[in-house]
Amino acid sequence: MLKRSFLNRQEPAVAMLYRPLSAGEAVAGALSAEYDGADGIAIEISAMPENERSVEVFRKIIDSVQLPFMFIDYRNDVICGADDDKRQEFLLMAADAGADVIDVMGDLYAPAPRELATDCAAIAKQKKLIEQIHARGSFALMSSHAANEFVPPEDVLAMMQEQSSRGADILKVVTAVNSEDEFQEAIRTLLLLNRELDKPFIYLGVGKFGRMIRYIGPKFGAAVTFGVHDYDEKGIYVQQPSIKSFRQVLDNLKWDIRNC
Repeated sequence: MLKRSFLNRQEPAVAMLYRPLSAGEAVAGALSAEYDGADGIAIEISAMPENERSVEVFRKIIDSVQLPFMFIDYRNDVICGADDDKRQEFLLMAADAGADVIDVMGDLYAPAPRELATDCAAIAKQKKLIEQIHARGSFALMSSHAANEFVPPEDVLAMMQEQSSRGADILKVVTAVNSEDEFQEAIRTLLLLNRELDKPFIYLGVGKFGRMIRYIGPKFGAAVTFGVHDYDEKGIYVQQPSIKSFRQVLDNLKWDIRNC
């Protein structure tokens, strides 16, 4: 049985996002996500021990369920920290192990506002990395987080178009949504992205209205959204609805902009 993919889907994907402390915890989380009805797994490897970051271990995790995996490693990595080059070595191992999608930070190799690099040398390195990801049979997602500000719709579109120009297969921007006016503009952002983009996109909100944007985003064209199996005392994914609640909303809200 062939695994599903985050790409070329007829329906938006609900992926479980988690940050396991070990390979065993990674497998357990994947099994929980599958049981909850998730369409995929988004795993942040930043807390895993270095001796468990190998092609063999990543393959074991990926093979634990019949769901596609997205591998992520941000600058909060407990081993590599802000060493962008080192973190990509682990992500390329994940691609070798069969990961469906590899996350490429938009400001990789040159930290920048809104996490979208403008440095020409950094952009060239990003393009080369994406070529390496593609050569391994994986897709590249480029992500930019602007969690401390609201990014206007036209700016989000421009950011995603720039991400696309670097070779990304999935385009992602996260922005704060803290007021009624920003919420209205976030809806306009979804409509604009759905109308103008020719690649799958992920648009997420954080802040007072962030959770609602996450719930309705897939109905307005977003290709992937993220949820959790459960919550813990750390609260690092408190903005994420649960997989089960996502399934209830998406399965029972009989409307989708793709069918309008």
